[in-house]
Amino acid sequence: MIESIQTQKAPAAIGPYTQAKTCGGFLFTSGQIALNPVSGEIEAPGIEGQTKQVCENLKEVLAAAGVGFENVIKTTCFLQNMADFAAFNEVYGRYFTSKPARSCVAVAELPKGALVEIELIAKL
Repeated sequence: MIESIQTQKAPAAIGPYTQAKTCGGFLFTSGQIALNPVSGEIEAPGIEGQTKQVCENLKEVLAAAGVGFENVIKTTCFLQNMADFAAFNEVYGRYFTSKPARSCVAVAELPKGALVEIELIAKL
């Protein structure tokens, strides 16, 4: 059975998708950017603040599914600029302490001018 996960504590989707889906005992999130869930805007100007907001958004989606960061198996991370890699890792490491498998790539552009986007897979 496939179910949608939706919480008002994380930003609403800005396109035709949902925050996350569950299937076969796993949670698959859509990519999260640094949108403030209340304003719907990116308010943090730098990579550290944006990474923190992304992780807080993901924390709320995980919580809505009844799990936490310790259940995360894999992340895929997109950076607007690979020069931000070290600063990104500093913040990312505070949340993903179980060190899930990860891919991290630089991309030409992210929605709304975001500096970082993260999606994840977690075990329910």
